[in-house]
Amino acid sequence: MYNQLINKKEKLAVIGLGYVGLPIALEFARKISVIGFDIKPERVDLMRNGIDPSRELEAEAFRGCDIHYTYKLDEIRDAKFYVVAVPTPIDDHNLPDLKPLLAATETVGKVLKKGDYVVYESTVYPGCTEEDCVPLLEKLSGLTYINDFKVGFSPERINPGDKEHTLTTIKKITSGCDSESSEEIAKVYELIIKAGIHRASSIKVAEAAKIIENTQRDINIAFMNELSIIFNRLGINTYEVLEAAGTKWNFLKFFPGLVGGHCIGVDPYYLVYKAKELGYHPQIISAGRFINDSMGGYIAKQTVKKMIAANKNPKDTRVLIMGVTFKENVSDIRNSKVVDIYRELKSFGINNIDVIDAFASSHEVKEEYGFELVSKPTGKYDAIVVAVSHHQYISLNESWFNEYSAKDCIFVDIKGIFKNKISKFTYWSL
Repeated sequence: MYNQLINKKEKLAVIGLGYVGLPIALEFARKISVIGFDIKPERVDLMRNGIDPSRELEAEAFRGCDIHYTYKLDEIRDAKFYVVAVPTPIDDHNLPDLKPLLAATETVGKVLKKGDYVVYESTVYPGCTEEDCVPLLEKLSGLTYINDFKVGFSPERINPGDKEHTLTTIKKITSGCDSESSEEIAKVYELIIKAGIHRASSIKVAEAAKIIENTQRDINIAFMNELSIIFNRLGINTYEVLEAAGTKWNFLKFFPGLVGGHCIGVDPYYLVYKAKELGYHPQIISAGRFINDSMGGYIAKQTVKKMIAANKNPKDTRVLIMGVTFKENVSDIRNSKVVDIYRELKSFGINNIDVIDAFASSHEVKEEYGFELVSKPTGKYDAIVVAVSHHQYISLNESWFNEYSAKDCIFVDIKGIFKNKISKFTYWSL
């Protein structure tokens, strides 16, 4: 398979051209022939014109690539090696939503041929690839797993907005359904991954490795968030405590904050689901998820408490929230926990809330969450909540905030980026 691909006798297809799939497709397209498939024609049109719909890649990333973009099923039949890179979200009950993954599997299953390879990059619970996806591939293709086609799992490790740790510079985990596929899949990824490959012993091990990466971070951040609640009651600043504790060489440097997005805020639920299916109810993972999912409401309540303490009637106040994306310097608003702050403030009768963001699309926010962004602050605000540390906001000084502050303004600095820089307002951070 590796030799066929590098000699361009066969093609590789990437199914799903989002923030994960498109960079993978373009990197491979610098070495081999690639077909990029996405179900949305409007996204395909943008990519054909060298535009990344996720706004992560510059036009330069599209140049010099042997790639054909399509939304038509028949046009991926020519491929021999399929990479599935679609989202794996959760539903309203925090249960795994496999619909995008199974739809992509169905797409591949309809065109699967003898000798083909299918590699999944989507984060799933251990066992999902072989228990949920493989039977569907067999059913639709009429082929037999391992004998007729090979399957592997190589979890994505792309960090949106991170210009230092990029696709090619992050070590990649690969795995296959047998020794032959394990080696072939590793060699294919070695074409683009400069940092090297870790060959996992099985698909299930690779699935588990990925899901605990994000679960570990979730639990550590939850611990920081719980500490911030305790330290708030003690009247001490969490970031000052962490700065002092961080002087010890083996102290783990995690920080409190909102945990949203499509990875850390989602993946632990996949592991919880699988554990419960096996008859075990995970305590620490579930507790971490509860704490982190509660932080938006907690921040809003603290903001309201401080406004009331300043003799402000919440119903008569104006609030500015700065940032709505799930993390800094990205446009992605999926599973944004800033929205929890907005909704909790609304529940206290605060109707005058302006939300700005240097990266997010107002249309997408309206479509996803039901409110629009404003292009810039207007007038005076009784509370300013710096929710996302976009680089445009970090560079602001106190005089800028003073221009938009009403008397006795409450300044909420979730990430602690303005610690010791604000003196004219009532300052609070996690």
